[in-house]
Amino acid sequence: MNRRIAVLLLPLLVAAAAGCTATGTEEPAPPRPRAERPSPFEDCARLTTPATPTAGAGTPSAATDANGHTGDPLPELTLACFTGGAPIALRDVRGPAVINVWASWCPPCRKELPAFQRLSKRAGDRIHVIGVNSQDSRSAAQSIGEDLGIGFPMLVDQGTALQRALNRNAFPLTLLVDAQGRVVHTDASGALDDASLGELVREHLGVAVPA
Repeated sequence: MNRRIAVLLLPLLVAAAAGCTATGTEEPAPPRPRAERPSPFEDCARLTTPATPTAGAGTPSAATDANGHTGDPLPELTLACFTGGAPIALRDVRGPAVINVWASWCPPCRKELPAFQRLSKRAGDRIHVIGVNSQDSRSAAQSIGEDLGIGFPMLVDQGTALQRALNRNAFPLTLLVDAQGRVVHTDASGALDDASLGELVREHLGVAVPA
């Protein structure tokens, strides 16, 4: 009888042993996908609300040229916001505003971005400081924003639509936009510092930003 029971139990013991071995060699569970890092940049919704320059800030000296030209409106383009949400039609942007077109692979762009960040903090609600990340990858732009502490609103132009519309191909490129959404000055002189950026804002937008 005992021999019969042993014969019956033997297959079960072998199966149990095989199961433990199989469990020990199972492939590990795949790692959970890493959550996307939060954007360092602000939301873009407020860009269509006029900024509020300090009363008595003065009239921009270069709002009109010798021929009475008052500047061209921003191009009829709609760009995505880096943080998501509704895309922004550039014609709906209301200034005064400073728009900086940049890319992570452009050394002068990286050099001047902190000056634009400081301008956005010093100017407060008096002007909009806006970035347009162009011809770049999202991960590279995010890394630059994190590394340099850039937080102002960021639009995304994956190609060169804005530069083509402006007939400009320089990097970096800075646009000075008045309260009516007209481009009153374009700067492509290279990396701007705090002093030169503040002077451009004072001269072309009539807004004095404290140092």
